[in-house]
Amino acid sequence: MTTDEPSRHDWTRAGFATRAIHAGQDPDPTTGAVVPPIYQVSTFKQDGVGGLRNGYEYSRSANPTRAALEEALEAVESGARGFAFSSGLAAEDTLLRATLRPGDHVVVPDDAYGGTYRLIARVFGPWGIEHTAVDLSDVDAVAAAIDQGRTKAVWVETPTNPLLGIADIAALSALARAAGAVLAVDNTFGTPYLQQPLALGADVVVHSTTKYIGGHSDVVGGALVVADGAQLPVGLMGPTGTTSLADAIGFHQNSSGAVAGPFDSWLTLRGLKTLALRMDRHCSNALTVATFLRDHPAVTQVIYPGLPEHPGHEVASRQMSGFGGMVAFRVGSVEKALDVCARTRVFTLAESLGGVESLIEHPGRMTHASVAGSALEVPDDLVRLSVGIEDVADLVADLGQALA
Repeated sequence: MTTDEPSRHDWTRAGFATRAIHAGQDPDPTTGAVVPPIYQVSTFKQDGVGGLRNGYEYSRSANPTRAALEEALEAVESGARGFAFSSGLAAEDTLLRATLRPGDHVVVPDDAYGGTYRLIARVFGPWGIEHTAVDLSDVDAVAAAIDQGRTKAVWVETPTNPLLGIADIAALSALARAAGAVLAVDNTFGTPYLQQPLALGADVVVHSTTKYIGGHSDVVGGALVVADGAQLPVGLMGPTGTTSLADAIGFHQNSSGAVAGPFDSWLTLRGLKTLALRMDRHCSNALTVATFLRDHPAVTQVIYPGLPEHPGHEVASRQMSGFGGMVAFRVGSVEKALDVCARTRVFTLAESLGGVESLIEHPGRMTHASVAGSALEVPDDLVRLSVGIEDVADLVADLGQALA
């Protein structure tokens, strides 16, 4: 009779939901616990000077709970290495520090998330980083915006926040590769369940795991997942002496220290397990809500990639397996938009998105106030919905009474 633990299973060939539940989450070898423990610890006993037990010495550098999350994220995005952070912006900051130097240039969406734009324009701008905002759905415009030799990163959101624009990841990957730049794709809205940017040629995927991956509005976090063989921009040597993008990110993650804590990592892992089930319901509910809004006389425009009239519908159909849970619509005036936001009862007036509960917000005065007066300013009559997983009849009725 033997008590040896079986060797770790290779989950790479398993289906998405199986990977989300099992990758990096083998039963605890000491107790048999089927859920990874919360290693709420700052430091680890060494077996002699420099004798690290399984590589752990200090939780900023590595922690078993965070390692389980990073392996799971790596598996669901079909990447080579995953990194978990204390927030989505911490992940973005680490990636930008790893890939850019003063004098470099980055291409960004012309309707990027306000926090991303603030970071690039107002934090990295004074550091000497220039940026060009462009409509990422226009491949020719992106090509024209790339400054050969200076553009080191092309930053992609698809769908974008809040206007739900769609970018052709494969086409933009070819442009970035020809320019020697890194293609980074923010996959927060798409989620790894609906969209696989690394398989389409992206070098690195960015997530605010606060949103759909966490899924319950109870944890803040971020992640980066790097493609196998991804390299730093042409001409850049990383701090570890190699051109590996993953090695550079790992160095900066440890050096800057904005890592996901053990409990946050555990909560995020718990959310990831049900991502596939939740996204099916988010997508179904969002399509029903978008169709209802399209036919409502008080609504002047509905923006949802799942509607055939959306300009990015064909590309989204090709590179996504579903259209997500985010819907935006316009009502003709800022007064009407604010009134609708104030009247809902099932939809909660709040920032953020991706939780099981439905949220409503006014981007111009809430999530995207930081881009007011810039080229990225959003329409003042725009309302953004994060459609949750409640009974869809209740969501439609709530919007109906709010619009009446």
